[in-house]
Amino acid sequence: MDRLFISSGALLGFLGVALGAFAAHALKARVSPADLENFKTAAHYQMVHALALIAVGLLWRSQPSVWLARSGAAFLVGTVIFSGTLYALVLLQQRFLGAVTPIGGVALLIGWALLLVSALKA
Repeated sequence: MDRLFISSGALLGFLGVALGAFAAHALKARVSPADLENFKTAAHYQMVHALALIAVGLLWRSQPSVWLARSGAAFLVGTVIFSGTLYALVLLQQRFLGAVTPIGGVALLIGWALLLVSALKA
């Protein structure tokens, strides 16, 4: 489990930096300011939750628990849905994807709540 969360966090971090740079250099002149802000928000949340996943993986090594595993899973799924739909919304101009984004946000909130439960039960 630790390897899954750490490697997923590292991959999401790598992609977050790459996509953030893409937004700053390639998208800036091609999309509206609102779309650029959405893309930057996606990259920011991706980076924050990449670090959270790495932390969950490191915590797993010393205190594995079902709450920690669920937290990591929620962070991973939430990041893919939240950031992924924002990226797709901007790049594909499919506005209906904006309705899916909050599902990812709720998953991220669940991840933080489960991490809190894990800490309190440790």
